[in-house]
Amino acid sequence: MVQKKKRADYELVKKAKAGDGRAYDQLMEMYHDAVFNIILRMVHNRQEAEDLTQETFIKAYNSINSFNEEYAFSTWLFKIATNHCIDFFRKRKLVTYSMDEPIKYKDDEIAHEYADSDPTVDKKMVDGEKSNIIKQAIEQLPDKYRMAIILRHHEEKSYEEIAEILNLPLGTVKARIFRAREMLKKILKDALF
Repeated sequence: MVQKKKRADYELVKKAKAGDGRAYDQLMEMYHDAVFNIILRMVHNRQEAEDLTQETFIKAYNSINSFNEEYAFSTWLFKIATNHCIDFFRKRKLVTYSMDEPIKYKDDEIAHEYADSDPTVDKKMVDGEKSNIIKQAIEQLPDKYRMAIILRHHEEKSYEEIAEILNLPLGTVKARIFRAREMLKKILKDALF
């Protein structure tokens, strides 16, 4: 079913690349709600989400010729949506306040007080030791599990990105990461507790 969906998407993308506006309209109709929901979860404002959704589809249309058919159209489109939201947040001007200026309240001023958030030397040492133990545990994993866990947790790649990088099905990637975590739990069980 997923392959059938991919093929249908590819046919529409081919037509859109050839200048068929109706084919692109179909793609927009098929993915509008999914893109809107992704953006809404990021911006938490329906009107902004609707505007950003429209802009995402415009960006996708303008760069449709750069779409690589080795990947799912939905993945490509969702990446454009996510990147567009990130750009939106960067451009939005945030109101900032000085931490040194007191807050004015009625006829009084209230000075800011902050807890010392610097970790103690002991905590730094313990955290460093834990990191070393975890790194050593990861090194003990078989290559295929070690690579998956490093890409997921150190490189912070999505499951889809890992599948593309390792040229594996998504289910295999999820299974490897799950198995790697289970192996790490066993290795670390005695070392950290």
